[in-house]
Amino acid sequence: MKDVYFLLTPRYLALDFVGPAEALRMAIDEGAPFRLHVAGPEPECVSSLGLTSLIDPLPQALADGSLVILCGTVDEDADYATPAAQRLIAWLQQHITPQVSLATVCSGALLAGMAGLLDGRACTTHHSITAKLAALAPKARVLDNRVFVEDGHIATSAGITTGMDLALALIERHAGPDVAARVARRMVLYSRRAGDDPQLSPWLAFRNHLHPAVHRAQDLIARDPAQRWPVEALAERVHLSPRHLTRLFREQAGVGIVEYQQRLRVAVVRQLLHQGVAVERAAEGAGFASARDMRRVWHKFESVNPGQLA
Repeated sequence: MKDVYFLLTPRYLALDFVGPAEALRMAIDEGAPFRLHVAGPEPECVSSLGLTSLIDPLPQALADGSLVILCGTVDEDADYATPAAQRLIAWLQQHITPQVSLATVCSGALLAGMAGLLDGRACTTHHSITAKLAALAPKARVLDNRVFVEDGHIATSAGITTGMDLALALIERHAGPDVAARVARRMVLYSRRAGDDPQLSPWLAFRNHLHPAVHRAQDLIARDPAQRWPVEALAERVHLSPRHLTRLFREQAGVGIVEYQQRLRVAVVRQLLHQGVAVERAAEGAGFASARDMRRVWHKFESVNPGQLA
């Protein structure tokens, strides 16, 4: 059983809390081994909507494997200068170790930064306060325009609804992809994952950005990776010039258009080989001109020969 602690400070953003909390509650319904707690530096906590909650005190100890989640607040300058927030920062410095996972939603990343927990790590926060986070945590690598970022045992998100994207990623990490997929369907959410995770499915990788035109181009390729997609055709469909789309795609997705399609085609080949399809037919089904062409691309991303999976 994994203990998950939502830590709230006065005037916390309601959606930063209830969105991820509902996702985790649904995961429990689906069999995830989570046990949820709500705690904070003050026994009575009022949300951004004026709702008052009685919450538990900060735990005196955390079991290895616990997950702590920090939520954002209405006015981080004022709210994080309070004695309550300062007590929470001191608690974080004492209790967040490599054996305890930490996740932040929106300006909750500032609390982690003030506690020195983001030093040497890639991280993100709401687009309006990334500069503030960089100033508070100068040893961190603050990334703009990211839904969420995972670096070791610490994950940070852009906030508001992206807290639910992060929650789905945490559910997948700790309870498996089937549970995460069922929760995503119940919540009617698109499951996006962080682009720097090497264990990602290529169908979910390189989607950790917020640019709608690039997402539309990725959707077009993903719907039919076997189809030939010249950049001119994609650009016309998403209403950009080919040059602009090429630049934006690499800038936002972190990968070129050709490589993105190649990765999806290799994934299709893998699926077909696991189904017992011969290598030549699998190459054809994924849109390669020949098995030879497929093998040339295959070895860019795979360490085993395709014949070993047939």
